[in-house]
Amino acid sequence: MSKEGDPFPVDMEVAKMSELVKSMLEDIEEGDEEVTEIPLPNVRSQILKKVIEFCQHYKEEPMNEIEKPLKSSEMSEVVQRWYADFIAVEQPVLFELILAANFMDIKPLLDLTCATVASMIKGRTPEEIRQTFNITNDFSPEEEAQVREENKWCEEA
Repeated sequence: MSKEGDPFPVDMEVAKMSELVKSMLEDIEEGDEEVTEIPLPNVRSQILKKVIEFCQHYKEEPMNEIEKPLKSSEMSEVVQRWYADFIAVEQPVLFELILAANFMDIKPLLDLTCATVASMIKGRTPEEIRQTFNITNDFSPEEEAQVREENKWCEEA
């Protein structure tokens, strides 16, 4: 059940992709066919719908393991096309999916969403990253120069 109280009926196998839900269901006796509502107060309906869509597809076509470090900043070169299309969402949705995957403990979804954020950073300058994620630079020019000097070894790699 979503944050808004909307029910989302799903197959038990799909529901158990979430370690959180799986552990909650373990309290139910074997053979108990009673419909069980699992409250997910941190997950909005729109996001829970996407999480379920991911889990249902994953059961049919498991996602390839994501190589680390990422071989490309294009997700279509990292995972199958369906997953790349699935995760091509606006930043606020992406970040809510990360939070939901973490809260619900769904490792493949967390891997995909975090890899997507990593692909948005890959090969970018700090200025480009700040612009992409709307981050305010709170360093003075002197502080920034000092940090760059102390971490020069990072930029050489």
